[in-house]
Amino acid sequence: MRERIYGWLLALVLCGSVSAEAPWKMLFNGKDLTGWEQKNGQALYTVEDGQIVGRTVVNTPNSFLCTKQFYSDFILELEFRVDPRLNSGVQIRSHSIPEYGRGRVHGYQVEIDPSERAWTGGIYDEAGRGWLVSLEDNPKARAAFRQNEWNHLRIEAVGDVIRTWMNDVPAVHLSDTVMPTGFIALQVHSVGSDKSKEGIQVRWRNIRIIDEGAAAFLRPMPLPLRSMDYQLGSIEASEGWRYLFDGKSTAGWRSAKGEQFPEHGWVIDNGVLSVLESGGQESAGGGDIITVGTYSDFDLRLEFKLTPGANSGIKYFVDPKLNQGSGSAIGLEYQLLDDLRHPDAKAGSHPNSRTLASLYDLIAADNRDIRPIGQWNYARILSKGNHVEHWLNGRRVLQYERKTDEFRKLVQESKYKIWPGFGEWDSGHILLQDHGNAVSFKNIKIRELK
Repeated sequence: MRERIYGWLLALVLCGSVSAEAPWKMLFNGKDLTGWEQKNGQALYTVEDGQIVGRTVVNTPNSFLCTKQFYSDFILELEFRVDPRLNSGVQIRSHSIPEYGRGRVHGYQVEIDPSERAWTGGIYDEAGRGWLVSLEDNPKARAAFRQNEWNHLRIEAVGDVIRTWMNDVPAVHLSDTVMPTGFIALQVHSVGSDKSKEGIQVRWRNIRIIDEGAAAFLRPMPLPLRSMDYQLGSIEASEGWRYLFDGKSTAGWRSAKGEQFPEHGWVIDNGVLSVLESGGQESAGGGDIITVGTYSDFDLRLEFKLTPGANSGIKYFVDPKLNQGSGSAIGLEYQLLDDLRHPDAKAGSHPNSRTLASLYDLIAADNRDIRPIGQWNYARILSKGNHVEHWLNGRRVLQYERKTDEFRKLVQESKYKIWPGFGEWDSGHILLQDHGNAVSFKNIKIRELK
């Protein structure tokens, strides 16, 4: 799908659509900070001579001047001038929510780097995966930065493709599906307690955006497209993340009811693992698949894509020995469902407990940001001790404690009451469910927690 979308966008550029007058809008009015708000640190932001000026303050964390509006597909251009001693950046498609680092700004950052490294224009995942694309292998872009002068930065974000130019030199051509929307922000990096760096500046001016019909105004990009599929960010690699599915083989997976991977019902194509349509019956096609290994304390993240009317699930703490008959293996379940089309959304022992991202039949998810059917959604399951959290597209949608009276009461009121000690096992397999509908998975990765 990514290749088809990108090919269409490129064809649109090459056919001459760029001849139309670009509908630029100014993000900064040159007079005051209307439409912007500061988050996290206490760096000083002022308006001087038609420029936004950010000044460092010691003993404060990274500071961000953020647009109040969110942007999805856009082209952003701006000019900046930065003190050689100060790292900075431009956040795009970023967020600040209470449950993520107590409001810490996180998301894609287009780097401003006046150091000898000169990675200005590279893509960093702020407060997340770390470096996605540095400029280690792009000497032309590194050389394009002009020290102690005004520099021009162009950022194109359309669909799952992000592209950057440093003073009109191509810098990055990246594909990533994790964050499709969010605010834009101007960073003043923390200088810690170094009083010699108190008050040093980064300046921005001529900040403009195309946020309607941006695809018609994309520039040709000569750099090859680099995908983050099956690529760990720099921080992830150092933290011990690993992929449970390598995008190519069934290694590490087996049938929930056998020692081998199912001979039919599941396919791998272009890095995507999919369960095939088989009529909507539970485990009547290829059947559920589980990890060969078992897990207790872990952070599991993956992307999934539903087809219209689909039902499936991601189960954890699974004991495949409990149900060797018909139906699915037994374990706690992160529900995958097309809520609008599948009748299961209105069923369940507890209200809304069978909707997307819910703890199936036990606890309803809320505060959800659901991407449309046919697009990739980003799931996360965090388990530490008895504490468990479900996340969907960067938002925590529920949390609970296993092995408590409250949890046991929910179980006794549910379909799981027939299974003694349900959900209280110290470890178990991770499972992808075959519920007879076509569902796809990719970038399944895990970090075991100590």
